[in-house]
Amino acid sequence: EVQLVESGGGLVQAGGSLTLSCAASGLSLEDYAIAWFRQAPGKEREAVSCIKRTDGSRYYADSEKGRFTISSDNTKNTVWLQMSGLKPEDTATYYCASPEHPVWGCTDLIHEYAYWGQGTQVTVSS
Repeated sequence: EVQLVESGGGLVQAGGSLTLSCAASGLSLEDYAIAWFRQAPGKEREAVSCIKRTDGSRYYADSEKGRFTISSDNTKNTVWLQMSGLKPEDTATYYCASPEHPVWGCTDLIHEYAYWGQGTQVTVSS
C-alpha cells in the first residue's frame, strides 16, 4: 500500500549540484514526515534531512547545513532534496523513509521508520 520511490541520483564532480526526489504513494505528506538517510559501503546508515509539514519541521545534519535544502509539494506527493557544494564524503546510497503512523515526527532514529524506498546512488568524484 505504502510505496516510496527515490530518483535523481548520479555521478557529479565535487562542488556540483544534484536534486533527489522521493515520490510517495499510500500516504499523504499533509500528515507524514519524510526523512532522507544515506549509507556508504561499510558504514552505518545516517540521517541527512527530514520534513514534516504539519508542524513545520525541517532538519539537516551538521555536515549538510548550508548545502542541502529539503522541500515538498503535497499536490504531487513528492519530497525533494536539493544538494549543492557536493563533496566526495557525500557519496552514498540515499534513501527516503517515513514512519508507520503520522503521529511520529522527524527523528534520526532508524527504527522509528517503517517505510523505505529502494535507494538512489550518489557518487561525487575528486
